[in-house]
Amino acid sequence: MLMTLRSTVQFCHPAYYLELQNSISVCISDVAAWMRSNRLQLNADKTEIIWCTSSHRQHQIPTASFAIGADVITTVSSVQDLGIYLDSDLSMRTHISKTVSDCFAVLRQIRSIRLSVTRPVLQSLVASLVLTRLDYGSSTLAGLPARQLNRLQSIINSAAHLVYSARRSEHVSPLLRELHWLRIPERIDFHLAVLVYRCMNGTTPRYLGSELQRVTDIESRRRLRSALSPSLHVPRSLHRTIGDRAFTIAAAKIWNTLPPVITSLLSLGAFKRALKTEMFRRSYGNANYRPQQH
Repeated sequence: MLMTLRSTVQFCHPAYYLELQNSISVCISDVAAWMRSNRLQLNADKTEIIWCTSSHRQHQIPTASFAIGADVITTVSSVQDLGIYLDSDLSMRTHISKTVSDCFAVLRQIRSIRLSVTRPVLQSLVASLVLTRLDYGSSTLAGLPARQLNRLQSIINSAAHLVYSARRSEHVSPLLRELHWLRIPERIDFHLAVLVYRCMNGTTPRYLGSELQRVTDIESRRRLRSALSPSLHVPRSLHRTIGDRAFTIAAAKIWNTLPPVITSLLSLGAFKRALKTEMFRRSYGNANYRPQQH
């Protein structure tokens, strides 16, 4: 079982949650006392606590409130951190629902002016106001079931129909190919692979890059044939539904599926272009990808 307090994360076995809860309460109370001694105040109204566990263990989540001095804080089922919504079962349903609602609201506003602007302007508006919102934090969606990703795919489909003033019954794949828009699974893989590339080249915070390990750096595998490849080590997880979605596992898996000719590129720009071509091929088969001219 995992407990999150804003950006603080603690783990414990379900049987020992009371000990962790008391420890956290004492710790926060000490922080609040230190803040008061320095003429600061801890805002309990903005403090959120969430217990996280798998869906079949939701009944084990504690319901008791946390005592922080004279304030009492109740646990919540969903929290927002840096624009990403996290659910207690790590399903990302709240984040997807919020994203779908916000994106369709923007599409309705764009639809109201579609007769007053040209198609390139429509495409630019959709790309800047909808697709950027859709892609924000998309790496956290890796490994989600198709039924949830299909909700996000409906946004891209509606946006493509809007740009081309096409009927809803019209097949969307030709429109997406013409717009050079990746489907949702490939968009997630694209952004995750870019994040891995930056980690491998030291342009991300150290704590993130240190989670990835090359096969060549593992002593026990240096004599194996796999040690000659630029692959990443894929750690084992205890729970496929949640554990396989961890950054170290999901990132290593998508990186290992990329051809060495792409992963060995020396510049981020060249890597993105080659990666976009590869993901475009995965989205639409053998359809040719032509980089857009700006």
